[in-house]
Amino acid sequence: MSTPDYHLEEELHAQGFLRVAGVDEVGRGPIAGPVTAAAVILSPGAIPEGLNDSKQLTARRREALEQALITAAEVSIAHASVEEIDEINILRASHLAMERAVAALDPPPDFLLIDGNMIPRGLTIPARAVVKGDATSVSISAASIMAKTCRDRLMVDLAQHYPGYGWETNAGYPSKSHKNALRDLGITPHHRRSFKPVHNILYQGKSVSS
Repeated sequence: MSTPDYHLEEELHAQGFLRVAGVDEVGRGPIAGPVTAAAVILSPGAIPEGLNDSKQLTARRREALEQALITAAEVSIAHASVEEIDEINILRASHLAMERAVAALDPPPDFLLIDGNMIPRGLTIPARAVVKGDATSVSISAASIMAKTCRDRLMVDLAQHYPGYGWETNAGYPSKSHKNALRDLGITPHHRRSFKPVHNILYQGKSVSS
């Protein structure tokens, strides 16, 4: 597995793009909770050591890097809601969260490095899509860490209000225990009704009131 570095950012700096933001999202696969995106502009002289794809790091390491990034970088985090996911589909909702995260950076970036193979259509800033970007660019890996730690914490909070679904450990992903709880306890307002496991239960008429 390759380790992300700063070479893409340095190439863009040489072209005159000094404020380069890495952008990534988490939460496309879960059947509950929002999709979350982050945009991060690193300072070349203060890049935290150990940045990597958030999935390659332990929760403790992600949390330590989160604190380092809050101190040393410009960070913005945004979400698209379950209702938006169901209305416009998960791909568009993940792009909407990215657009919101970018829009919240002030002053705005000069250039965006976007994880994946698509550039969200609502962006007006020059951008490049980077496949496996969180393993290529430290700015994108920083964004993946910020988005994941924020979303994981949000799902832990939601789990306190809707116990039994295991969101504090599965983060809303369709684990076996989560799907069993969905069948036994019903659908909550935080479940994505357009996703098949939830959709199937919905048609059986079992839901949990808010």
